Amino acid sequence: MEQKKNAELFRLDGKPSFGLAFPQAMQHVLAMLVGNITPPMLIAGTLGLPPEEEIMLTQAAMIIGGITTLLQLYPVWGFGMGLPSVMGVAFAYMPILTMIGTQHGIAAIFGSQLVAGFLSIFIGMFMGKLRKFFPPIVSGTVVLSIGLSLYKTAITYMGGGSGAQADGTFGSGRFWILAIVTLAVTLACSLLGKGYVKVSGMLIGIAVGYVIALAMGDMVSFNQVGQAGFFALPRPFYFGLEFPPDAIIMMVLMYVVQAVQTIGDVSSTAMGGFGREATDRELGGAIKGQSICGMIGACIGGLPTDPYSQNVGLICTTRVVAKKVFLIVGVIMLAAGLCPKFSALMATIPQPVLGGATVTVFAAITMSGIQLLGEQPLNYRNKMIVGIALAIGIGIDSVPSILQFCPQLIKNIFGSSLMVSFLIVFFLNLIVPEDNSAE
Repeated sequence: MEQKKNAELFRLDGKPSFGLAFPQAMQHVLAMLVGNITPPMLIAGTLGLPPEEEIMLTQAAMIIGGITTLLQLYPVWGFGMGLPSVMGVAFAYMPILTMIGTQHGIAAIFGSQLVAGFLSIFIGMFMGKLRKFFPPIVSGTVVLSIGLSLYKTAITYMGGGSGAQADGTFGSGRFWILAIVTLAVTLACSLLGKGYVKVSGMLIGIAVGYVIALAMGDMVSFNQVGQAGFFALPRPFYFGLEFPPDAIIMMVLMYVVQAVQTIGDVSSTAMGGFGREATDRELGGAIKGQSICGMIGACIGGLPTDPYSQNVGLICTTRVVAKKVFLIVGVIMLAAGLCPKFSALMATIPQPVLGGATVTVFAAITMSGIQLLGEQPLNYRNKMIVGIALAIGIGIDSVPSILQFCPQLIKNIFGSSLMVSFLIVFFLNLIVPEDNSAE
């Protein structure tokens, strides 16, 4: 009887008891929580938004993550894939979001996201035909470029963030202590831990860093927590919508790149959880669901989402695929998003603690890019395409004055190492004749 009850966890339409489903759901919530709340906090810190707006962005991240998770689980009119997945705000968008926000303000982030989300629906409709244009050499270069471009953000936060740069305390000893302890605990849990400890490495690392910050006395302020309410609905269009052409172009290209990433995650879920390939209908539905939720997010302050690889890994490891488990995950995320006190508490995490934890995520993104590149033979052709794309992309990012005589639109688009690397690797892969010889 016990085996029969447990077996319900491993069926898509299984009906496990709440007592069985809840611990599995919490494992997924713990695995994705920090990853979901960190990007809006980083964006708020980079753009210098007031604490109350940082809380709103964090709330919206939980809400849009919950909505996207539920839509992927229960498709509506072809939007969604019908498979278990835990969705949340994507780190991959961070370089583009930061650039758009710095140049045009946060309203431009959500305006370009609205347009790109709409256009991305068509990517989902024709994904079967578009996949061939994004082999591992292209997607791997883009993912590698994303990882490399995020390191500056992590190190800035480890040093205390922009506030510390302004008041002259950047890189002080106590910031280093917080960042290094958080990083060490995160790595120890992830590399040496098992079960819950392993999948919650970032969460445990941040908790330890947070406790040390509290002991330091003046690193954490609870003023906003006391003022925040227990329940609040999102405020539509609070941040506004603006539509700069260069921001839209960059966001559309990023949605294309992220669609390729989503294909990889959905394929891994289908193979790991069900032992089969994902269908074109599931892949297209996943991208369309992600796209329309990007449009909803733009209206309520939720940043773009994607499937979380750590949760895909959990599905593949445990093979728990019952919809009831992921329904609980989505409901918990929505409940957390509707509680400003939760978001206000998350906003009290010191920036060096966030930096120490997220550097592990950025390192993992970089290595994922290298792993993708390894799926194709790294012969002379492929090595040169990847090398040239990264060299020019990262080179321009390091010496932005090389674009000083270009029109502003060109400066904005090609000032991003990610965009430059993507465009170069994409077109070189199309132009240079195929070469499948050995490495």
